[in-house]
Amino acid sequence: MTDWLLLTATLPTAPSGLRVRVWRALKATGAGSLREGVYLLPAHAATAQALHELGHTIADAGAPAHLLTLQARDAAQEESFRSLFDRTAAHAEFVQAVKAARTALRTASEAEARRQQRALDQRWQALQASDFFPDTRSRKSADALAALRHEVERRLAADEPSATAAAIALRSPADFQSRTWATRKRPWIDRLATAWLIQRFVDRRPRFLWLSDPKRCPRSALGYDFDGATFTHVDDKVTFEVIAQSFSLLGDPALRRLADLVHYLDVGGIPVDEAAGLEAIVRGLQSRHTRDDELLAAALPVFDALHAALQASDAS
Repeated sequence: MTDWLLLTATLPTAPSGLRVRVWRALKATGAGSLREGVYLLPAHAATAQALHELGHTIADAGAPAHLLTLQARDAAQEESFRSLFDRTAAHAEFVQAVKAARTALRTASEAEARRQQRALDQRWQALQASDFFPDTRSRKSADALAALRHEVERRLAADEPSATAAAIALRSPADFQSRTWATRKRPWIDRLATAWLIQRFVDRRPRFLWLSDPKRCPRSALGYDFDGATFTHVDDKVTFEVIAQSFSLLGDPALRRLADLVHYLDVGGIPVDEAAGLEAIVRGLQSRHTRDDELLAAALPVFDALHAALQASDAS
C-alpha cells in the first residue's frame, strides 16, 4: 500500500490572493483533488515537502489547514487514489508530439531541430516529475524521445562522436603544454566550450586545428570530440565533462554548472536556465565568423564572462 499525504484546507473567498497562491502551489506539486479543499499526494513524491510547506502557508494566513499521512483502506480505494494520477493521456500526447517532431526533421534547420528537441526534453522532465507511478507508458515515452535524439544526431550531425564505455584517466596539465588540439571544423557548443576550457585551465599556449575529416587527424595532435579521439564522449558525459574530470577541474562549482549547461545544449537532458541565452549568442557568433579561429577568439570572452557570472552567483 502507498503512503499518502492528505491536505485539507478551508480558504476564505476574499481576499482572492490566497486562493490563487494556493491553487498555483497545488498545481506545481501535482496533487490530486478528492473534492474542493481536500488534496492528495503520494508521500514519495519529490514535491511532498512543498505540500507540507503549503499547509503551513495556509495556516499562517489564518485559514484552517491539516496535513495527514494515511493509507487506503483497501485495494479498491488504493486504485481510486492512484487514478487521480493517471498520466496515460499525457504520455500519449507526448509520444504524438515526438512523432511530429521526427516528421518535421525532414525540412528543419539544425537550430530549429535542436530547439524542438530541447523543448521536448523540458516537457519530458515535467512529465516525469508528475508521473508518480511510472509504468510501460512512461517507458514508451522515454523510448520515443531517445529515438528522436538519435534521429537528430543521425540527420544533422552525422559526425557526432559515439559515447564509449571507459574509465576517465586522471591527467596533469603540466604534461599538456604547447600542444596542438584537433577537432571537427565549425565547432558547436561542446567543441567551443572545450577549446575555452583547454586554453584557460589546461594548456596555456594551445594551437587549435579544425578538421574537415577527423580520420585525417595528424598523429602529433591531440584529438577531441570525434570517434577515436584522445578525448571524446564517455558514457553519458560530453567531451567538456570528460576533459574537466580528466584534469580534476570539477572542484570549481562554476565549472560544474557550466558543464551541465554544455551537456544540455549538446545532447539534451535536464534543462539549464542559461541555455537559451548561450545558444543564441553562439549561433550569432557562428553567423558572423566563417573562420573557426575567429569564431573561437570571439567565443572565449563569452565563456569567460559566463564563468565569472556563475562564480558570482555561487558566492552570493
